[in-house]
Parts: sequence; C-alpha cells; structure tokens
Amino acid sequence: MMKMKMKNYKLWLLVIATSVVSVISFSFVDEYFEVSKNLDIFSSVYREVNMFYVDTTDPGKLMKKGIDSMLESLDPYTNFIPESDIEDYRFLTTGQYGGIGALIKQKGDAVIISDPYEGYPAQKSGLLAGDQILEIDGNSTKNKKTDDISRLLKGSPKTQVRLLIQRDGEKNPFEKTIVREEIKVKSVPYYGMVGEDIGYIRLNSFTENAGKDVGAAMKDLQSKHTLKGLVFDLRNNPGGLLNEAVNVSNLFVERGQDIVSTKGRYKDMDKTYKALNEAIDPNLPLALLVNSGSASASEIVSGSLQDLDRAVIVGQRTFGKGLVQTTRPLSYNTQMKITTAKYYIPSGRCIQALDYTHRNEDGSVGKVPDSLVSAFNTRAGRKVYDGGGILPDLVTEPQKLSNISQSLISKNILFDYATRYRRLHPEIASVNNFELTDSDFNDFVSYISDKEYDYSTKSEKAMEDLKKNSEDEKYFQDIRTEYDALKNKLAHNKQADVEKNKSEILQLLKEEIIARYYFQSGRIEVSLKNDPDLKNAVDVIQDKVRYTGILNGSLKADAGKK
Repeated sequence: MMKMKMKNYKLWLLVIATSVVSVISFSFVDEYFEVSKNLDIFSSVYREVNMFYVDTTDPGKLMKKGIDSMLESLDPYTNFIPESDIEDYRFLTTGQYGGIGALIKQKGDAVIISDPYEGYPAQKSGLLAGDQILEIDGNSTKNKKTDDISRLLKGSPKTQVRLLIQRDGEKNPFEKTIVREEIKVKSVPYYGMVGEDIGYIRLNSFTENAGKDVGAAMKDLQSKHTLKGLVFDLRNNPGGLLNEAVNVSNLFVERGQDIVSTKGRYKDMDKTYKALNEAIDPNLPLALLVNSGSASASEIVSGSLQDLDRAVIVGQRTFGKGLVQTTRPLSYNTQMKITTAKYYIPSGRCIQALDYTHRNEDGSVGKVPDSLVSAFNTRAGRKVYDGGGILPDLVTEPQKLSNISQSLISKNILFDYATRYRRLHPEIASVNNFELTDSDFNDFVSYISDKEYDYSTKSEKAMEDLKKNSEDEKYFQDIRTEYDALKNKLAHNKQADVEKNKSEILQLLKEEIIARYYFQSGRIEVSLKNDPDLKNAVDVIQDKVRYTGILNGSLKADAGKK
C-alpha cells in the first residue's frame, strides 16, 4: 500500500512538473516562434527588394534605414551603432578620440575652425578660430558637410594630416601639416572661486573619470582657499555614464548611502548603486545649478542630492530622462545601445518625463499626466514629485536673448567680428581685466552697418499670417489701410535694437573675444560675471538660515508640483 501511494505521489509530481515546464516552454516557444517568423519575413522582404526593385539599391543603407525605423518606434535612446560610428560613440563615453583637437562648424558653403582646444595639435600648430579649411590631404572640402570633414580630421594618434587653410585678412591660403594626438576633452572645463570663500566647478559631461576630475578640482580649491561653500554647475550637461554619476554624488555624501537604483524587465537589471568611498566633504554647503539641458546622469546627481537633503538645487526643471541604456556588441564590429531599465533616486521616484510605452493614436509621445504624478519624501520629509525631471528648490527664469542678439549669433556676425578683433589685437588683458569700451561698441556698430542681420518679430510674423489668411478669405482689401498703419507701427528698427540691447551684445562679444585668447575656460569665467542663477546660488549658500531652512523643510522653497 505504501509503495502504491509513493508511486501515485511521484506520478502527480511528474504531471505537475511536466505541466509547469509545458506552460513555460509553450510561452517561450510562442515568443521564439514570433521572433523567428518575423525575422524570416523581414529577410524575405529585404532580399526581394534588393533583387527586383526597379533601381539599384544600396544594401547597407537600406538595412540601416530599416533598423533605424524599427528602433525609432521604441525611444530616442535605443540606437544601432555601425562600425563607421564607433569612434564617435567612444568619444561620447570616454571623451577621447584621435584627431587634431578642434571644433568645426558650417558657415555658408565653408567649414571653419570654431574652437581649437587649448594644448592640442590644432592650437599648437597655430590654427585660429575662423580659419577656413579648403583642403584635407589634397582633397577639396567644397560641398562637404561638417560630419564628412570631422571624419577626415580624425585618425590614429601620431599620423599626419595636411590642411590648406584660408585665414581672414590674408590674401593667399597656406598649408599646415599637423600630427594627430589622442584628444581628451575635459569633463571639467573650468573651476575657480566666485567669491572670497565660495568655490565653483562646472562639469560638462559624465565621461570616464568624471568623478576623479571633479574630486581633483575640489581638492585643489580646498588646498588654496578656505571654502565655506561650493556651487556645482550641471547646466546643459546631457549626462553620460551611470557609474560616474554615482562617483560624483559620492564626493558629497557618506559611504554606504544609496544613490540610485535601476529596475528593468529582467531581475538581473535590478541593481542598487551605493556610495563606495569616503566623501571629500559631506558637510560643505552645496548648491547645484541645473536647467532644461541637464539630463540623465545630471538628474541622478541633482535628484539624489535633493532627496538626501544634501544640496539646494537652483535653476529650471531638468530634462526628465530616467531611462538607462546598455551597450550590446553585435556582429561585424557593430553595437547597439538599448534601453534596459529605468532609474530611481533615493526617495523612490523615477523622473522620466515622457511615456514611450503608451503612445498616442498618432504615434506621438505624451508627458506623464498630472493625475499620475506621485508625491515622495526626501530624507528630511520634504515633498518632491516624480513624472518629469528634477524641479529645483529655487526655481529661476531661464535667460532669454533678445531677437537682435539671436540674429547676430545665428548669422555668425559676432563670431566674424571676434575673428577680426583677434587679427587686429594680437594680445589683450587678462580675463578679469579685459573690458570692451564705448569706442569698441561704436566700431562694432560700424562693422555691421553693411551686414545682413534682419529678423522677424513674433508680432510681424502674426501680421504676415493675418495678411495671408485675410487674402485667402477675400477680406484683405477691406482692411488694407488699417493693416499698413499697424504694420508700420510694429516695424522694428535694427539700429535702435542694437542700441537698446547694447549691454547684452557687449557681453556676448566679450565672451566670444575672450575665447580667442583664453579658450573655453576663459569663455566660462567671463560668462559667470553676469550670471543671475550663479548669484542666486551664492546668495543661498551665504544665507545660512535660508540654506538650512530649505534643506530641513522649515522654510518653503520654490519647488512644488508644477
């Protein structure tokens, strides 16, 4: 009897086990079959198009287009990286590449040097901002775009590239032979003091060793000054490596503290990242500057330090990218960057702003609706919210340039004037002592007198729309007299706009000119002298009662559910 029972028991276990395996197997088989079936359909379509389409096709471009279109239906961060783009991708993650060390840009039909990096081959060989590249290794750059030129300038370190250059003010072009080097773009382009005892560090990207670079800047400031506070600038920092976001946060918080966690489709994507090292200074008063261009890793740092009540966040709402990407190697030296998880900061909130999973009927992506936004608490009990970036504790208005300044920038007039200024003035005073005078401004006004830099105001554009619509509806003749009178009243005067925005234009000119002599660090340093967000950050650090009150919740900050 006992043997019979044991036999039946084993039989039931076998049936149950078989059933479970069958469910799992069928589920797996169904999914595998769908993948296999659709791969077969895709390869059939690809083969038939390449064989029978009326015109000759480029198989590589056709496949790239198909892959890109497929991934486009997911999110903007899941991308296929062909072998030809691997160097560019390596630069995004490491900040390193082989080349001459200069930014280039399109100017009409020409490609010019816009910003040589200090201490690298382009600058050391004497190339200047504004130099036009006519030829590369004997090949004309005519009708080539910046991407094409960039690829030709890049190459293995210690290899040579021969450039034919046309310089402003010089009649004949000249040649430069430049030896390429390994270029490492600084993640910390500038740090210094913004007051007697307040330090400042700007981080441009979370590339490899960003944490070490910020740490080195902090230690250098502390060795030379008695710091009573630090402003950490993450504005327009698009992010980068997740581990570097953790390393940067770790500089300000104690070891063992949770910084960020990730949650994905599979359990092996679920991880919690902690501060692993001793902080450089866990008690130094800290203000973080952010704006709508601060994304991803920048939001991990600003969000975690807000959740831990470690820093006062100043500026505008951040971008809202709470998605984590992983790079997967593919065949033929290609790769794919794929979104594998979402990240969550210490309060438990995810700050992803757009919902790519649930698209609208027209395929567009909507923001997380207010009805689904949830409240969370910082360590001190302050209310913070998910659903769309990091909302600063002190919200400020974004700086907006006047229409005339935007036109002068977009049409390269400020850039060209700075090129001319550099040619006429081989040397200038230091960053702190350089000033443009009224005489300089008058010279600029004279310089632009024959330049085209007109623009349309919103009012003028609205008037044009009114005219078009009234003409379509056959009403224009009835209102023409009134229309012309109003249009004349609204018409802007370019010269008056220049005079009205004199201080703004002089500041922009000053930054552009300073960059010709003192490069990117000089441009940043001079820009900080008229930076209202920086002033707000310094003010809150110096006001101990206000600073402490914001962080412990006893004083109401500007942040809320907006």
